[in-house]
Order: sequence, then C-alpha cells, then structure tokens
Amino acid sequence: MGAGTEPVEARHDAAEGRVYLDHNATTPLAPEAAQAVRDAMHQAWGNPSSSHPAGRKAKELIGCARESLARMVGGRPEDIVFTSGGTEVGAAAEEGKDKGLRTFSGPSFSPLPFSLQANNMVIHTACRHFLESRARPGASRGTPHIVTSSVEHDSIRLPLEQLVKESLAEATFVAVSPRSGRAEVDDVLTAIRPTTCLVSIMLANNETGVIMPVTELSQHVHALNQRRVAEGLPRILVHTDAAQMIGKGRVDVQELGVDYLTIVGHKFYGPRIGALYVRGPSTTTPLHPMLFGGGQERSFRPGTENTPMIAGLGQAAELVSKNWEAYETHMRDVRDYLEARLEASFGKQRIHLNSHFTGSKRLCNTSNFSILGPGLQGRRVLSRCKMLLASVGAACHSEKGDRPSAILLSCGIPYEVAQNALRLSVGRDTTRADVDLVVQDLVQAVVQLDQDQAP
Repeated sequence: MGAGTEPVEARHDAAEGRVYLDHNATTPLAPEAAQAVRDAMHQAWGNPSSSHPAGRKAKELIGCARESLARMVGGRPEDIVFTSGGTEVGAAAEEGKDKGLRTFSGPSFSPLPFSLQANNMVIHTACRHFLESRARPGASRGTPHIVTSSVEHDSIRLPLEQLVKESLAEATFVAVSPRSGRAEVDDVLTAIRPTTCLVSIMLANNETGVIMPVTELSQHVHALNQRRVAEGLPRILVHTDAAQMIGKGRVDVQELGVDYLTIVGHKFYGPRIGALYVRGPSTTTPLHPMLFGGGQERSFRPGTENTPMIAGLGQAAELVSKNWEAYETHMRDVRDYLEARLEASFGKQRIHLNSHFTGSKRLCNTSNFSILGPGLQGRRVLSRCKMLLASVGAACHSEKGDRPSAILLSCGIPYEVAQNALRLSVGRDTTRADVDLVVQDLVQAVVQLDQDQAP
C-alpha cells in the first residue's frame, strides 16, 4: 500500500458499507503481498529442496523473502527462521522427557495465532538450554524459571501456565505499573532468580498500545549475564514479541538487543505466516526444534516450506522497510483525530482514555477508551453500531462475554470503566472521513442504549 494504492476494502466492507478499525486483530492483505503469493503459486511451485530449476526457483524466492525480513528488523538473513503450520502449536516433541522437559505437547493446547509457534519455540529452547547447562558435572539441577509480564499475549501466558501446572518450569508474571502501563525494568530485574533462563516482554501491548522498555531491559540483562557467567549461573535469554510493533514504528534488533524477536505477518498486511528472529541461531544463541522431519529451515522448523506465503510475507516486509515512517505518521494523525472527535462529541468527562499513561509511549494506531455510563458495556455499544467493525480487546478473548479485559484491570483501570472499553485500531488507509462516520455511529449507538436505560 502507500502512494498510489487505495484499496477501499481495507477501510470499508464493500457489502455492508462498514468501517474496519480492528487492525490490531488482523490487517487486510496488501495488494503487493497478494500478488507475490499468486506469482509464487504459478512460478515457484517446485519443492525448494529439489535441485531442478523449479525447486531452485522456489528456494531463491524463499531466500529473497528471508533477506527482506532481515532488512525489516535490522538482522541478518541467517537469523530468520520461518514458522508455519498448526502442528507446531501442540507438538513439542516427547524427546527431552527424560530430562524433565515435555513442554507443551498434549490436548491442553488448541491452535492459537501464528505468534504462538515462534513463542513456543523460544520457551522450549530456553527451558532445554537451562536443563542442558545444569546437566554439567558439579552443576545444581533446579527448575527453569521464566520472567514475563502480566499483560502478555496468550501465546506466552498459556504455555507458561501449562509448564507451571505440570511442574516443568516456574514463571513470574510481573505486574505492570498502573501509572505507566509498562512492565518496569526494575520490577523485571527484581523477579530474576539464579534459575532464571528467559525474560520475555512484548514490545507493544495489543490492547493498550503501550510500548515496553525492551531496549533498557536488554542492556541490564546483558550486564547481569556477565556476572552470572563468573558465578556459574545459566545465561538469561531475552525475547520480545514484536507482533504489534512491526509496521507501526521502528523495530531494530540491534537497538533492542534481544536474542529472539517474534514476527507475525498478518499484523502488517502480510499473509498468516510468521517468522522468528534469532541472534545467531545455535551459534551465538541456542535454538532447539520442537519438531523433527525433513531438515528444512536448517532443521529448526522442518516441513516443506510454504513458498507462496513466504513470498507474500517477504513482500509485506519490503513495504514496511520502505514506508514505515509514512505509515506511522499517517496512523498517528488519524488516531489523534479520533480521540479528539470522541471527546468533542461525548464530552471529556464521559470519555476515559484507557491507553493514556504518564510517561509512556504507545502504538501510533491504537486507542483504547471507555464511554462512561451505565449499560454502556463495550459489547453492547458495538452491537448497536451500524458502521463500526472493532473489538473490545484482544480478538482471541472474544468469547469472554462482558467480563472486562484482564489487561486493562492489570493496568489499574477500574472494573466499571474497563467493562465499557472499546479498542479501536486504525490502519494505513483509514481516513479522517472514516473517523467521522465511526464517531457518528458511536453517538447513535449510545443514544439508543441511554434510551433503553430510561425509566
């Protein structure tokens, strides 16, 4: 997308005339990415492992996509591992069981978003790396310990909860500050133990948009690791899930200083496939496969590569590399206009901006707010909207009824305010005219609900 490309379907549902403001849940496929997928289906259909021309063509396309993703995040092509396929969700191999590491296999895990595949691999690797380091002569055993925040995506929280339930790992979920909405560096560092093997903090929260202090945290952990080596303690690996940040702001793994970074294509107008950045996989940074098979992706993620989806992901990454600053400027302007229009239409006293925290930066496209008043729960408001397509929070929590978001409650938002929350996330092609339609729609929805409350 960008200059000269205005796909109306990205803003409006052609059949219903609706305005889509749920880009944190998923984004439409960029026309350039869709074309790359189609071209690969027709021109690069060979098996990338085959040595004949059709196979070499597919392998070349995958190599180009790998370079594009590396360029997007400031890494090297060899640091990118493509992930795809539902089997990675529930199939941590039973090998390692004799070492006390079974990780996430079994029926407890149903398919979750593509970030889960990369995130599971990171958690699996960290636990196994810890256990292998403890297997050396003279080393005490212990249980691997992981530090994360109280506002992480389910693709981090649920695997950790399962490991804790099965006594295979210990986890500390650091509460975010109600003042800043962030997992503060000092609080994360305080949670570290001698057995800590991984710190995983998302780069930006999917509901509030708050950007976490990952760079500062990495710097402290790296300094701590130098002391831990001298004490014979295991290295602490650092991971960030960048699903929400990519395409909305600068993402540079050198600046962030992380060992692992999760990439999710459908959050930045790419196909529903993902990748994992690893700083020197199996050389500088450990990486253990969860599956075993044909040896693709250097055996880190076996299975015949999905060449068309990888090609689409690479094209989406190219768009981000070339245009992210323009995307960020545009989305911030539209988001700020949205919040100004909300306050002008409902009055500042009736709008509570749940994503405004003192001293914290937030995603350029995200506005989480509540329209205050009885009977104005977020779901009820959305059900009366005729134009707006949006969510009350994370899409994967859509079945939880009127219960307020646990993320907002963790950030100190009062229960009755959080219950009324709406999360509107604008996109590259959202316009101020779209915002005007949405605000009018919200006004009429609230008028209806207020009338329902009248005696």
